[in-house]
Amino acid sequence: MTDISITNKPTINQVVAMVAPGTVLREGIERILKAHMGALIVIGDSKEVLEICTGGFVIDSPLTAQRLSELAKMDGAIILSKSTRRISRANVQLVPNPDIPTSETGTRHRTAERVARSLEIPVIAVSEDLGTVTLYCGSDIRVLEPVSTLWNRANQLLQTLERFKTRFDLSLASLSALEVSDLVTVKDVSSVIQRAEMVKRVAKRAEEDIFQLGKDGTLLSMQLIELTEGIDKEELLVIRDYAASSDRHSALVKVKELEKLSTKALLDLKEVASVVLSRGHEDIDLDDNLSARGNRLLSHIPRLPFAIVESIVNYFGTLQRIMRATEDDLGEVAGVGEARARNVKQGLSKLTEASIIDRYT
Repeated sequence: MTDISITNKPTINQVVAMVAPGTVLREGIERILKAHMGALIVIGDSKEVLEICTGGFVIDSPLTAQRLSELAKMDGAIILSKSTRRISRANVQLVPNPDIPTSETGTRHRTAERVARSLEIPVIAVSEDLGTVTLYCGSDIRVLEPVSTLWNRANQLLQTLERFKTRFDLSLASLSALEVSDLVTVKDVSSVIQRAEMVKRVAKRAEEDIFQLGKDGTLLSMQLIELTEGIDKEELLVIRDYAASSDRHSALVKVKELEKLSTKALLDLKEVASVVLSRGHEDIDLDDNLSARGNRLLSHIPRLPFAIVESIVNYFGTLQRIMRATEDDLGEVAGVGEARARNVKQGLSKLTEASIIDRYT
């Protein structure tokens, strides 16, 4: 269990991790919910916390789920150490500054929000009536969802992600075949970028739920990693192949701009093309032809460092020129040499053959 330093202002995600399924604290909270009880739990027993405490008694005992649920039978708040490893005090009445604004209405939740805002520490409110768990951390508020809800939704998101990933792979394979034949259009490039962004957005949503599952989400996390492997790299290389500037920094800026697009804008291929090609929406014709620089296809050739890929692309300018180049031509590029020139020619030949087979099967 990782300590959270109160002086470093813990984030709401750190607090979520501390109460994730599989932790002692979460097990104790689940016991409180099953017993239809409420609780107010403060994480941190610093001097500032103790100054707003009245009554109660000192426990100073290791935290266990059983102890937490038994102490919740009393009306007062429970004070834990900042590492959540020990129970410091129980049955405590908290007296935060009443002038601190709060959006809550219930006494327990109003107190929790005021304590969290004033001391910038994590506070957990378990509602007896609603059966909900609310986390407060500074000005941030997060309502924990039941494990079963998170699990079911994460599984559904992963199934959706798998379908989106399959469509992305197909569009990428199609783009490779079109690049070899020099038949790429703006629509083809935009479709690949659009599907990459859709995969990333679904993955991000799934990641949020899996994160809240803690150890219970380990297998789902492994599946998520497998499904998203290589997406960022392929998207970046496609942008570097077609954007006005091919350098990595400019491509990363394009990625950030794409991530800011609304869902509605992302579904519009012209909007996607406008970002990638740095053109106005009215200047985009999806049927316009484009020529690849060759960064992405060359990066798939084994044992070819990307620094050499960049040198080749910068020397020849387009994929078609690279494909027409002889071994002697390739050997003139700084850092290539005879062996690498032969490797590039053989690699491109195999990629061309594979692309053609994929296109017509």
